[in-house]
Amino acid sequence: MTTMLAYDLGTGGCKASLYDEAGRALASVFHAYDTHYPASGFHEQRPADWWQAVVASTRKLIDTSGADPASIRCLALSGQSLAVVPLDADGHLLREYVPIWSDTRPVEQARRFFEQVDQDEWYLATGNGFSRETYSAFKIMWYRDHEPDMFARLARIVGSKDYINFRLTGRIATDHSYASGSGVYNLKGRCYDERLLAASGLSADLWPPIFESTESLGTLTAEAAEALGLPRAVEVFCGGVDNSCMALGAGNVREGALYLSLGSSAWLAVSSAEPVVDLSIRPFVFAHVIPHMYTSATSIFSAGSTFRWLRDVVFDGYKARAEREGADAYDLLVAEAMRAPVGANGVFFNPSLAGGSAAYPNPRIRGAFLGLELRHTQSDLIRAVLEGITFDLCIMYRKLCGLVELEDLILMVGGGSNSSAWRQMFTDVFNTPFAKANVGQDAASLGAVALAAVGSGLWADFSVIDTIVEHQAITRPDPAAAAQYQTLLATYQKTWAYLSQLADLMGAES
Repeated sequence: MTTMLAYDLGTGGCKASLYDEAGRALASVFHAYDTHYPASGFHEQRPADWWQAVVASTRKLIDTSGADPASIRCLALSGQSLAVVPLDADGHLLREYVPIWSDTRPVEQARRFFEQVDQDEWYLATGNGFSRETYSAFKIMWYRDHEPDMFARLARIVGSKDYINFRLTGRIATDHSYASGSGVYNLKGRCYDERLLAASGLSADLWPPIFESTESLGTLTAEAAEALGLPRAVEVFCGGVDNSCMALGAGNVREGALYLSLGSSAWLAVSSAEPVVDLSIRPFVFAHVIPHMYTSATSIFSAGSTFRWLRDVVFDGYKARAEREGADAYDLLVAEAMRAPVGANGVFFNPSLAGGSAAYPNPRIRGAFLGLELRHTQSDLIRAVLEGITFDLCIMYRKLCGLVELEDLILMVGGGSNSSAWRQMFTDVFNTPFAKANVGQDAASLGAVALAAVGSGLWADFSVIDTIVEHQAITRPDPAAAAQYQTLLATYQKTWAYLSQLADLMGAES
């Protein structure tokens, strides 16, 4: 039997998955790593941790699945976006910790850039609708300004999955989907934009060459093969950014197909032949891993990671209880939340613990509980967190509906999709049907392995995805709950403006 490997290199860890040549998942292993927050706006990870996670998850996957390593023909990665890994001319890491996608440190660098470039024109050309400070070019400019000795030795900047590809093959390359998050990539031109590069003052030579996501980068080096316990003949394909791989794995290969990813961060994404750009809400756009298509989305930065914070910091006793009962701590938290009524007895929660997206009045906004009283319980607070995440995403959805025609049913993927209670909450707040995808948390992995399958010739094209992705557990709105939520949602949205104003006041005082 011929098999394939996929790696989902996410914010919380790396998942290695084994697939047969028909795209059926055979086994998977997850290996976590940490994010470090050394200062406000600094969100960093260690590329060495990424590599160790790839190695450890691969070896464990082979051991636990009993797979014959000789059966593995090819692999590809899906990688978290906007990471900036500095390498010297010999390919050595120049920094132990690197900024990841949610890092917003280069405020001054972005400000200077937009003294030369009109921000609206930049957005329409690049589709870069996250908070502008998150984009790779500005983080590299921060390197130049704050670490000149390191910058003087800098030869190449690569992203997350491209660093792993380099460790696997010795080849430096990226694909269009990952390059489209650089801050200097022209969506329609499908290339780095010379005018934007000039404004940044960064040499074009710093950026990796761009290939199609299905292009082969060669086979494993001897060193990589030994580390992973795989044959050297395993072929590595270029892969893609997580947003685009997940779109492919969720079956978003048609115009107007929509999915909601509920993981550490969360987004609503639509696939189309034209980028969906709008100056009022600034959807963020990535080139699709499917050539000449785009995936356009609105998002919140902290969804599952906010829920994780709630578990680990506010209600840390649930982890110990879960261990005692042989349960999942998140399931226990959701069950506790469902003891509170719709509206959490008047408590609202804003989930902007990692800042706000460009759709917010102020991306410097931070999270908050509002309306707290002595009468409120754990159930109220937990439900308020779930509702706050859901409210934010519903507001984003409504804005997206005004820009492009969407399919009626929303497909949910990611870890949050496993909770039937939370899916029903989404259905009621959005007042539209939701379906859980059978691929669940594996959409990015399936997208990555599809790239390897097409690139290697095991699949003729991506139409095989339609035979794999199924809609399960369709939920429909409860009229009474949906009506209550429409009133609550209107009130909740007003808090955006107040918290945005407060963010400026608090920022001025800090």
